[in-house]
Amino acid sequence: MNVQSTTIMAPPAPRALDQMQLPMVMMRDILLKTMFRQNAEIVSDIAKAVCLPVPVAQELVDLARTQKLLEATGTLHANSGGEMGYQLTDAGKSRALDALSQSEYYGAMPVPLDVYSEQVERQSIKNIQITRQQLTGAMGHLILPDELLSHLGPAVSSGRSILMYGPPGNGKSSISNGIRDALGDKIYIPRAIEYSGQVITVYDPIVHSAAEEQNDDPNVLRRSSNRFDTRYVLCERPTVITGGELSLSMLDLVYNPTARTYQAPLQLKSSGGVFIVDDLGRQAEPPQSLVNRWIVPLEEGRDILALQSGEKFEVPFDTLVIFSTNFHPNEIFDKAALRRIFFKIKIDGPVQEDFLKIFALVARKKKMPLNEKALIYLLKEKYPLIENVYANYQPVFLIDQMIAICEFEGIPYQMTPDLIDRAWANMFVKEETIIH
Repeated sequence: MNVQSTTIMAPPAPRALDQMQLPMVMMRDILLKTMFRQNAEIVSDIAKAVCLPVPVAQELVDLARTQKLLEATGTLHANSGGEMGYQLTDAGKSRALDALSQSEYYGAMPVPLDVYSEQVERQSIKNIQITRQQLTGAMGHLILPDELLSHLGPAVSSGRSILMYGPPGNGKSSISNGIRDALGDKIYIPRAIEYSGQVITVYDPIVHSAAEEQNDDPNVLRRSSNRFDTRYVLCERPTVITGGELSLSMLDLVYNPTARTYQAPLQLKSSGGVFIVDDLGRQAEPPQSLVNRWIVPLEEGRDILALQSGEKFEVPFDTLVIFSTNFHPNEIFDKAALRRIFFKIKIDGPVQEDFLKIFALVARKKKMPLNEKALIYLLKEKYPLIENVYANYQPVFLIDQMIAICEFEGIPYQMTPDLIDRAWANMFVKEETIIH
């Protein structure tokens, strides 16, 4: 793990209800809905369900009691340290059902947008400094020219946008994933945020990889797991990868009319991490339109989202955006759009020497014995047919083809000119007219 992970300041847990900066009615209703849905009865269980410290949850319970929405059951739960039990009154149940009809959201209290924005700043991707060693370590499985790493390092450390372009099959996607792995530290993702009384869920187990939970040892006097606000989840820096399926609508708030809550768009889920737009130019939307959508966020570090009512509001935009395309940038962008993408890095195919290194590496990994005669045949007879243009995907493709043939023929793994011919035939499709 990097030293960076120790420098990120954890979000402090609220110490009292008046520190929450949320509407009191909203907090009370979330408490009632959570108790109704989860049958939570004792304050320690309620606190865990709404992700608040026990004293703050107790304040909320006491508030609901004064409003005759909760009552003590008079039962002390022996297996829970003799805690008092609480239940919804008839008025409380009625209020819980009414609140559920307005919004199905219950559980973790949301974090106010302004409070979340402060945490985004504390753990900003722009604060990260990647060393050459970290980048090389994360991409050790790739054979890359030193010059490429010299371009990538400053680009990643800047936290600004990157455009990687070049012919297909040369590892642009693998390099994007390597950049993600090089970041290496952890940040705090809110389970949900609140703006203007609306709840927007952010934490998504599909996108966010949660770190192991730290459980307290009951025999240890000083407890550690409550040192940060548990309305957040400690996660690896997130990575969102999209490809041809990306559309402009996926960058908007998603409203669930049944639950009456919002889900954060992809770029908000990737805050503090990496957003990879793979295969740019393959989407239904023109690349220019997609980049136009990102112009304000990329330049100003803020994004603008809209509620169902049409009300617009700002959210922090703290994401390393990596565009990857097989097209030349001039084919898909105008000069104004290109100017706004901070780093443009061409990812070319390997030279012959690097191609042979990759070939040998793949062969060893897949237990395919190298054969000098077959390799010379490949380089002298086959590659001139495609003007000696090498690509990083080709060694894996050719060796996998030869392995498949050997397994079918029932012969030991081997490399021969004949097998090279058969493998090569599957790598390219002959130009011909098909008569229908």
